[in-house]
Amino acid sequence: MQIHLKAVPETAPYRYLFSAGGTGGHIFPALAVANKIREIQPDSEFLFIGAKGKLEMKKVPEAGFEIKGLRISGIERSNLLKNLLWPFKLAGSLISALSVIRKFKPHVAAGFGGFASGPALYASSLLGIPCLIQEQNSYAGITNRLLGGKAQVICTAYEGMEKFFPGEKIFVLGNPVRQEILDQKTSKEESKDHFKIPREKPAVLVFGGSQGALGINKGVESNIEKIGQRDYQMIWQTGQAFFPTAKKAVENAGANNIKVFPFINEMDKAYAASDLVVCRSGAISISELAVIGKPALFVPLPTAAEDHQTKNAMALAEKGAARVIENQQVSENLMDEMDELFRGEGMRSSMSEAMKSFGKPLATQSIAQKVIELAA
Repeated sequence: MQIHLKAVPETAPYRYLFSAGGTGGHIFPALAVANKIREIQPDSEFLFIGAKGKLEMKKVPEAGFEIKGLRISGIERSNLLKNLLWPFKLAGSLISALSVIRKFKPHVAAGFGGFASGPALYASSLLGIPCLIQEQNSYAGITNRLLGGKAQVICTAYEGMEKFFPGEKIFVLGNPVRQEILDQKTSKEESKDHFKIPREKPAVLVFGGSQGALGINKGVESNIEKIGQRDYQMIWQTGQAFFPTAKKAVENAGANNIKVFPFINEMDKAYAASDLVVCRSGAISISELAVIGKPALFVPLPTAAEDHQTKNAMALAEKGAARVIENQQVSENLMDEMDELFRGEGMRSSMSEAMKSFGKPLATQSIAQKVIELAA
């Protein structure tokens, strides 16, 4: 059953509903596409739908967009009793989404993954609003898989996604990358100044996504004293939860070459300042590194669906663009890998060129164009 909205005047600015959340891997692609559309159509109106208490409720307003929060969360795999209320949360969030969407009257709805995308896009489909899904990974998330039949357009970053979605709806366009990362307006020297790193020293950027990665953080922590003795510098984003532990470890070791942060807002500067990156092999991190050609040491998340992060990382490693360390071996192998790569600039340069071959710098523009086409 579809509940159709009243027709909107042809002369009205287009109204775009976006939904994304949970992690930066969903939020930042959505913001990149929204910003591109706003650049193309400055008079357009935007509304985001997210999950209350999640990262999007902070990051979306910071980017200059309005957001409405739903009371929705994922299924608890570790505590099944908590799931007893989940159907009621889902029903309540769907009713809330219908109310928000009826008031906003969007011309199109675009979902980028996360808990809130489910009720937001399902409600939009009930109201007869054209829907677009952007799937970042090689293994589609459960929300996007369930919504595939409701969407008119499905944008993917990988080939072979017909096993998850109807083939006639798929457009392989790559993953959106934040404009500031594409532009790289700050020089390497200025970026090192920003992080108070000596310009002449090489640097490694370590991060585990917007919330940090415990396996990577523990691996760095266990090698703090060794890192403190090296000539290269480290920019370490830990996530909020691990930050106090990391800060104390750095202070106790007297490791003045390690700059530790709970979260880095200016990732364009962090990338520019670094000569090597240590991170998870999620789809968005890979897309950003590929566009700027940054060599990487990947530590795949072992619990990722269908182990897709390992598959992502190995695809790049086989082409000489990256190296891979298993999550349980970070403490043991991190120093050897970093030391070897910092001994040979030629090795890093070769990895950089190989990494660039995976880049799709026009992905944001291509996806934005698909959203606009659906709205028209």
